[in-house]
Amino acid sequence: MAKVVKSIELMMKLSDGFRKKGLSIGFVPTMGYLHEGHLSLIKEAKKKNDIVIVSIFVNPTQFGPREDLKKYPRDMEHDLKFLSRYKVNAVFAPDAKDMYPDGFRTDVEVKGLSDKLCGASRPGHFRGVTTIVAKLFNIVRPDVAYFGEKDHQQLVVIRKMVRDLNMDVKIMSMPTVREKDGLAMSSRNTYLSKEDRLKALVINRALKFAKMLVNSGIRSSAKIMAAMTNLMRTAKGLKIDYISICDPETLENKQIIKGKTLIAVAVYIGKTRLIDNIVVN
Repeated sequence: MAKVVKSIELMMKLSDGFRKKGLSIGFVPTMGYLHEGHLSLIKEAKKKNDIVIVSIFVNPTQFGPREDLKKYPRDMEHDLKFLSRYKVNAVFAPDAKDMYPDGFRTDVEVKGLSDKLCGASRPGHFRGVTTIVAKLFNIVRPDVAYFGEKDHQQLVVIRKMVRDLNMDVKIMSMPTVREKDGLAMSSRNTYLSKEDRLKALVINRALKFAKMLVNSGIRSSAKIMAAMTNLMRTAKGLKIDYISICDPETLENKQIIKGKTLIAVAVYIGKTRLIDNIVVN
């Protein structure tokens, strides 16, 4: 089983030892409850690096006051068994009181990107994300860090943070991993009842429909969003948080689709919030 490290000081010492030996470190930050989507990141990290470190930390600062921090799925025993099959070198699993000790007053925020899409309906979310990722990078000191493309905005925000703060880490992304029926893998899928899970399939269908419309020559974002809205409303009880058609790097809205374009959605099914996206060109 992988070495579990809870101490920040010990994790820094361990990473420093790897680096002094000239070993490259691949890092996969997670909030646990691991699934095949995380596995794709771990496999890529193992392929490209000498050492692989996975963090498991449910970060309280990226949850809003009425969000699902308390009920967010946690199962460390499952996660460690999952990781033992893939022989990662260390699992960093700190306590919140150590990551955010009494008197903690520092935030990292990427302005202009963090308040769009998910950030518009979850104020402060990405400030929590960038703060914890910056801390993790400083502790683990990886050469490369791996993130999934399902959280496209998160990927864009973290890349911008790394560039702006001259962080010595390369950010690599991996394609969204889906269930056989097309639903994007997410730890929050465990919240869904069988009936709600069937409703959730409309998300991927709407994205595929949007891509088909673009490929057929429709360039009006308004028309495509209206078509996606009509399709998703066929799932009774599904509430659309947003549909965004925007530049994949700046996240600025596009009225007319031209060049590489991100189509992103967030919906609520009951109290469960799900996100997904597709990039069209």
